[in-house]
Amino acid sequence: MSKDHLKRALAVMLAAACVGGTGIAQAQTNPPATKIADLFPDAVVAKGKGFEIKRTKLDEALISFKANLAARGQNVPPEQMAMFEQQMLDQLIRLQLILAHSNDADRTTGKALATKRLDAIKKRAGSDETLNRQLKSVGMTSDDLIKKVTDEAVAETTVERELTVKVTDEEVKKFYDENPSKFEQPEQVRASHVLIGTKDAAGTDLSEEKKKEKKTLAESVLKRAKAGENFAKLARELSDDPGSKEKGGEYTFGKGAMVPEFEAAAFGLKTNEVSEIVTTQFGYHIIKLSEKIPAKKVDLSEASTDIRDYLKQGALQKILPPYLDKLRKEAGVEILDEKLKPKETPAAPPEEKKADKAEK
Repeated sequence: MSKDHLKRALAVMLAAACVGGTGIAQAQTNPPATKIADLFPDAVVAKGKGFEIKRTKLDEALISFKANLAARGQNVPPEQMAMFEQQMLDQLIRLQLILAHSNDADRTTGKALATKRLDAIKKRAGSDETLNRQLKSVGMTSDDLIKKVTDEAVAETTVERELTVKVTDEEVKKFYDENPSKFEQPEQVRASHVLIGTKDAAGTDLSEEKKKEKKTLAESVLKRAKAGENFAKLARELSDDPGSKEKGGEYTFGKGAMVPEFEAAAFGLKTNEVSEIVTTQFGYHIIKLSEKIPAKKVDLSEASTDIRDYLKQGALQKILPPYLDKLRKEAGVEILDEKLKPKETPAAPPEEKKADKAEK
């Protein structure tokens, strides 16, 4: 339960801002050589009052979306590509419709919210160099990221103002009391690691010779860690995981959050114990366990803000479609590319309608 739920409710973009992930959770993909707009002539595929969407804009959004999927080992089946194109265009249209109704206060609040989110993305990346490399891997620039995050934040703020939803304290407590399992926090560990990566900047495995060199480096790091050197310092100096190195390699997580080999090793350690070298698809890890956090039930006071947001976004999801339909009609939205028009569900033949009625 978080504000990410609102992003999904708004459906502003299928490709959420996901750069800045960890070396444990993500791989990277080969970057496109150049912008789509530099390669092909443009064409307007959809328009409405005050805006138009060009083919290159849609193609760039699709490339970014597919690159994000590829970074998670997923892809879009060819037979579903047309549907994804239609959905992506619909998201771009929705974003423009909402932004057209934003006021100065929405833009000010949205920009402040975007700044916080961008700071968090940069912090997770660990350095500007790493962030730029991650952006390049999904076909984006830093300017693209700033505009994307800002537009989404302004749209989110606009919808919250125009579709006011209030959630009472009684509703929060009722949800908490009726959903006890949602507030059971399973056992977690607080652990740090040094990753000696075995992939290049594009996410491709290094040669066997290079891997041997990396293994030798990992062995030297392990020796220093076992000898009692400051583990956080080792991580900041030597780890290839941009998501944690600036935090001394530290993560707090439960089961199912990390790749299996990493998780098994971390949960199997004793407090302050350093693991042997753990090999995963990302490289060689040296892990140190700092704390085991027992399972517990989260108090209402801790959960109330998330519950309120969750209930608010659930209510927004119900009233958002008619609101967007209204904006769409007011703007006279037209989809100009026949291939991008959603297919209408064919009406049932007369015989079937009669049969249905007879059964009733």
